[in-house]
Amino acid sequence: MGRLQGKSVIITGAGSGIGRAAALLFTREGARLIAVDRTEAVKETVDEVRKAGGVAEAMIADAGSEKDVIAVIDKAVATHGRLDVIWANAGVSGGLVPLAEQTVEHWQEVLRVNLIGPFLAVKYAMPHMVKQQSGAIVLTASVAGLKAGASGHPYAASKAGVISLVQTTAYSLTGTGVRINAVCPGLIETGMTKPIFDRAKERGTADKIGQLNPLKRPGQPHELAAMGLFLASDEASYVNGQAFPVDGGLTASMPYAGKPV
Repeated sequence: MGRLQGKSVIITGAGSGIGRAAALLFTREGARLIAVDRTEAVKETVDEVRKAGGVAEAMIADAGSEKDVIAVIDKAVATHGRLDVIWANAGVSGGLVPLAEQTVEHWQEVLRVNLIGPFLAVKYAMPHMVKQQSGAIVLTASVAGLKAGASGHPYAASKAGVISLVQTTAYSLTGTGVRINAVCPGLIETGMTKPIFDRAKERGTADKIGQLNPLKRPGQPHELAAMGLFLASDEASYVNGQAFPVDGGLTASMPYAGKPV
């Protein structure tokens, strides 16, 4: 029996990176998946899942659209009869724009996808899970929501908001049997961070990527997926309202690039 055997699961941002890795891992563990992304790449994810013997359906939807989120959750419930897990993973980076040059429209779009999207996932998944008296909600935050220096302003603010959403929602769900937690990725090699890796390769400094964390390397999507799997599974039955950095130890201290003692 897999750790998610027979569970009805939704993962957003499943077209690439952490979302795709999670889709493959969760379905290997027995999940019946609705994989969601706003690009056609989500169909490739589902093809990979099915080739590996997993159960999944693809939905093209905008994780920051209320109408789309309702449709996704309705689809999971209609297809599988219930909703056990939702991982609101979809996000955008927002780029690195000087503060004085940032626009209200830029902030609104980053917040719409990165913070309002998770709020919508919580809002519309919650009634189904509360009715069941069970369920696990996982949100993707970031180390940028914990400390400065890891991203641009709107991205960091949106991810700090996700962490607060987890904390406040845990108490809103008191006594329901529904849990909510977040993962906080450090520097992970995904489509979102590809420009960082590409620039380093062009400069010949690829070996320095991730040097500020004690493991001295960047992370891989499957390493985040593993933490998400734990939080989604019954093994995390007493884990609630927390935000877990998966960052090679970066947030264990102030950044330090010296030699180990």
